[in-house]
Amino acid sequence: MLNTVAIANYRSLRELIIPLGQINVITGANGSGKSSLYRALRLLAESAQGRLVASLAQEGGFSSTLWAGPETISRAMQRGDVPIQGTTRQDAIALKLGFAADDFGYAIDLGLPTPDSTSMFGGDPHIKRESIWAGPILRESALLAERDRSLCKVRTGDHGRDWQILSRHVPAYDSLFSHCADPLRAPEVLALRERMRAWRFYDHLRSDAQAPARQAQIGTYTPILAHDGADLAAALQTIRELGRGDELDTAIADAFPGARVEIIVEHSRFSVQMWQSGLLRPLAAAELSDGTLRYLLLVAALLSPRPPELLVLNEPETSLHPDLLPALARLIGAAAQHSQIIVVSHAARLVTALGRLREAQVLPLEKTLGATQLLDQTPLERPAWHWPSR
Repeated sequence: MLNTVAIANYRSLRELIIPLGQINVITGANGSGKSSLYRALRLLAESAQGRLVASLAQEGGFSSTLWAGPETISRAMQRGDVPIQGTTRQDAIALKLGFAADDFGYAIDLGLPTPDSTSMFGGDPHIKRESIWAGPILRESALLAERDRSLCKVRTGDHGRDWQILSRHVPAYDSLFSHCADPLRAPEVLALRERMRAWRFYDHLRSDAQAPARQAQIGTYTPILAHDGADLAAALQTIRELGRGDELDTAIADAFPGARVEIIVEHSRFSVQMWQSGLLRPLAAAELSDGTLRYLLLVAALLSPRPPELLVLNEPETSLHPDLLPALARLIGAAAQHSQIIVVSHAARLVTALGRLREAQVLPLEKTLGATQLLDQTPLERPAWHWPSR
């Protein structure tokens, strides 16, 4: 389980270091930085997939994702005695992402590329430093693997006193996960890469009139719901056949008393239909309301027979009637028995319902002088964290 996430110089996250528990509810007013935190978590996962630089490009390029305020904010600026203004830069421009768990920690530092008149990719950021360490806090003695510019090395030897160079030519746009995850020489790198690749994010579950989940789809065993929910029918049937049918029925009845879901198969195509109290026939997926369909999608995601170590839901309340939110909170609480969960939400009723769960902590964000911070968190209350130095 992750116990700390750290982000520096990404959009409004000038430097945000937050503690994590089993269920984490990120909330705050519009514009407080919730979406930036969610995207930063996705970027961390993208580093293990080898898509980090490409993902930054899709966000508008490296320069547009950087913290736009001054490098330092003086006390006079904080008091309002002088306007917010730029100062002489002391440190190199850097976008930093990292996390720590009880067993492993990871951090990545991206910076400006070295000027090269022969290349047309001068806007791409370069990965300057990556570190993987044992334990929750970065220390020199705990380092397991390190990437410095193009050189990647891992700790070896009976007592971990020696270093072995795995590559001297790691491309500036590639993570060490792409070039140094050797099962024999760097098993920790490989293990951490596979764990990060298994993190699951849901923020594009479609419930509109043209949503794929409303259409019949060829069905195969589906222990993991697709990111857009296209394989909903197969995912629900997989949940039932792999032994979680009772939990599925309970989750549906909790939100819609007297309702039940059936999966229909015609010519290998799976489709969803829902029986509701008082109706003489079931409703096909195309007839379901956006909120009903979205709740079924969340059920399929949260009851996965192959639960991930980390599950992140971005604004799961979208399209849901407020009366469904307590049932969703109970479903999230049940899923937390198998996964660490982060929920990003501004729905007060969902935040309140989740906050009542014993394993949950509510993390409200606020923005001060353009910078996102955890409400009422003082520097002394931050989790212990050290960034790798360049």
